[in-house]
Amino acid sequence: MLETRIAKDLLRIGAVFFRPDEPFTWASGIQSPVYCDNRLTLTSPDVRTDVEEGLKSLVETHYPDAEVLMGTSTAGIAHAAITAHLMGLPMGYVRSGNKDHGRKNRIEGRLEPGQKVVVVEDLISTGGSAIETVEALREAGAEVLGIVSIFTYGMQKGLDRLAEAKVGNVSLTNFDVIARVAAEEGYIREEDVRRLIAFRDHPEDESWREA
Repeated sequence: MLETRIAKDLLRIGAVFFRPDEPFTWASGIQSPVYCDNRLTLTSPDVRTDVEEGLKSLVETHYPDAEVLMGTSTAGIAHAAITAHLMGLPMGYVRSGNKDHGRKNRIEGRLEPGQKVVVVEDLISTGGSAIETVEALREAGAEVLGIVSIFTYGMQKGLDRLAEAKVGNVSLTNFDVIARVAAEEGYIREEDVRRLIAFRDHPEDESWREA
């Protein structure tokens, strides 16, 4: 299955870091036992091929009417560019804010009102950056068909925010698959899986650290 293959790819190149005993601190302040750095997929040609062909397949399957791919800034830009190249589609990207010089663009690349757009994101946790991108594209008159991403945590906050924004996301792999494969292949202990899932389900409750 694609989900398992991508999970194995990410684990093999060290793109997923597990530290349940020494958690990472996210920008939001959340203490997390796992950190996923999908930028590392760009430096591994075979994994990069799996990822970009996988994203192409997701777009073709779930959003066959896509006319433009738009990457989130900055992590989604390269993936949007490569996937768009494979599909023969235009691409661009959306900045986190307007430039303060030149044309002061927020959306880079040509986008016509009414065009059908798919957003390309590297990962979804709470959904913030992807939703900001969707909103900017809608304000510019685009019809956003949905989001494709490499990895999703499946956090309830992210799911709720996507639902509220009325936009769907499909990912190549997810937190549950990564945790299962990591245990099967000896990256983590079997007993750590329960702690990881407890974190994913209630990230604000740090009792998973003693689980």
